[in-house]
Amino acid sequence: MKLHLDTSTPTTILKLDGKTYEWESGRDLAENLLGFIRDKLAENNATWQDITEITLMSGPGSFTGLRIGASVVNTLASELNIPLYDHHGEKHQIILPDYGRGANISAPKK
Repeated sequence: MKLHLDTSTPTTILKLDGKTYEWESGRDLAENLLGFIRDKLAENNATWQDITEITLMSGPGSFTGLRIGASVVNTLASELNIPLYDHHGEKHQIILPDYGRGANISAPKK
């Protein structure tokens, strides 16, 4: 089963073998993403071990959303020993999010 994940916006998109699921994750993404994936796998009579490859929409997009999505798919791909791709179709050992621009880091106040 192929898993595609897009956490670049407040609406999380999960695709499992062509079936698309959307979730208005908002600020609950980190806490509930794995449960959302698990529940959708169960709806398809599948388990984590049935995933054969993972694709991540790696950006640009939400800084936090992309970080969370990348952390989840990197961990799953590593633990399940399955291939991991970015949305351009390039295979990766790990995926680094593409935020679309450099970090906007403020100078220390002191």
